[in-house]
Amino acid sequence: MASERPADAVDTPRVPLTRYVIYFATAAIGLAIDLITKHVFFASPALRSGDIWWLWPDHIGIQLSLNEGALFGFGQGKVWIFATLSILAAIAIPVWLFVYRAARDAWLTFALGCITVGVFGNLYDRLALHGITRSGEPLHAVRDWILWQANDNWRWPNFNVADSFLVVGACLLFFHACWQPAAASPQSN
Repeated sequence: MASERPADAVDTPRVPLTRYVIYFATAAIGLAIDLITKHVFFASPALRSGDIWWLWPDHIGIQLSLNEGALFGFGQGKVWIFATLSILAAIAIPVWLFVYRAARDAWLTFALGCITVGVFGNLYDRLALHGITRSGEPLHAVRDWILWQANDNWRWPNFNVADSFLVVGACLLFFHACWQPAAASPQSN
């Protein structure tokens, strides 16, 4: 009969609805926080003129910067390479989670939701959708605003909420890979 399945076919459990909620809620809420904070701080004339707003004097503050590269300024001017990689990640992550059903794992789903925030938040900026221009041309640069330093001699490169979500997601993936139970391997007879 046509409806019969081969004896060796394995039913892969469906992805629970809660995993869709975890992924899309994480991505939507995180992206909203990222884009709203960038908009608010980059709209400030005082910050645009170079001021620093200290939250913890000389350690944590708000200072605007534009990064035309990637992590730590690597790849300055290669915005289209990073934009292309972001688009590929934006497609691959949901496919892996929901088509290949990796989203059955809640921690993995949350971690990749965090990474998706970083992908879309920084892609928005790389595509110059923020409206910032230089010499009348759209500026394809990521808007960073979080300043963190131990002192004037040791300053971490400025970053944003999307970057923070990327780091959290990457750390969760690392811990997940290190501490998930090993998959049972088939034993030979």
